[in-house]
Amino acid sequence: MNANNGGNGLAMAVLNSVQNPVVMVDTNGHIAFANWEAEAFFGASAAHLSRYKLSTFIPFGSPLLSLIDQVRERRAPVNEYRVDLSSPRLGQDKLVDLYVAPVVNQPGDVVIVFQERSMADKIDRQLTHRAAARSVTGLASMLAHEIKNPLSGIRGAAQLLETSVTDEDRALTRLICDETDRIVSLVDRMEVFSDERPVDRISLNIHSVLDHVKAIAKAGFARNIRITENYDPSLPPVYANRDQLVQVFLNLIKNAAEAIGDRPDGEIQLTTAYRPGIRLSVAGSREKISLPLEFCVHDNGPGVPADLLPHLFDPFITTKTNGSGLGLALVAKIIGGHGGIVECDSQANRTTFRVLMPVSKDIPLDEEPPAKSTGSF
Repeated sequence: MNANNGGNGLAMAVLNSVQNPVVMVDTNGHIAFANWEAEAFFGASAAHLSRYKLSTFIPFGSPLLSLIDQVRERRAPVNEYRVDLSSPRLGQDKLVDLYVAPVVNQPGDVVIVFQERSMADKIDRQLTHRAAARSVTGLASMLAHEIKNPLSGIRGAAQLLETSVTDEDRALTRLICDETDRIVSLVDRMEVFSDERPVDRISLNIHSVLDHVKAIAKAGFARNIRITENYDPSLPPVYANRDQLVQVFLNLIKNAAEAIGDRPDGEIQLTTAYRPGIRLSVAGSREKISLPLEFCVHDNGPGVPADLLPHLFDPFITTKTNGSGLGLALVAKIIGGHGGIVECDSQANRTTFRVLMPVSKDIPLDEEPPAKSTGSF
């Protein structure tokens, strides 16, 4: 039982079923009740939380404290949106919507419901990524027709000149050929965005896909990097195209390996987990898409610069000297085409690319696998 005042067993069961953190604060500011989601949010058990005031766990000067005072004074509920509770104790990116209300028949006590903004913001950013990918689609079609043909003529002319110039000038004609080939290669990569044909999807075991990608990585670009796994063995199948998933995770692992570089203690970890409760509305219908499957690629590289993070999946955004900035844009396009979401959380020595996807159509949406354990990186 995670309440100091006992409480009705049915009411506690209901509160523990709520997917948002819920706490009750007494007149002295102590946490009198915390549901299971609140325990996860604050990173402490209800028994531990009950020994402290709420102010112990939130940033100094947080507007939440003034909201509580306002509710006590007016005895009326208050909503506040996009309140930043980020702190070393709670972690980064703790942006929440708050609902604070007085407790009936218990003057001075208030109930606080926290709704984390992270998923809503991720969905907003994902829509931006998809719009950017559509822009690249049009650009790719234009480039294919308007650039590749002239480049072919330029390369042919350079090859003809090469046969009648001096050795010194021949280096210049080779440079022309090499650079035209590089531009053609870039256009070819962009043409992938213009391929809107439906893909064949089947029920897949994601672990077989990840193991295949790991084998490719260990045989090539990540041969000197430790790659570990923390898989949920009870995970249901994902409904996806195998080749495209291989391409997605090859890109993500290759990015992780390049970020680590020659670091002697470099490590990449692949994790899978089942996260129930995430459902998205589909525009124009009443259908809800469930995204309970979480696949992550973690690395202990230097991290992504904070100013670049919001634009990481936009086309032509890259931290690499010779990068094209299309790899992650393609990842976003593929996962978006599967009805999923891809996001990146990054800080020094810990970067996580997180892919959320639907289960196979053969698995009912309300069916959840048995409880499992997941590790941390």
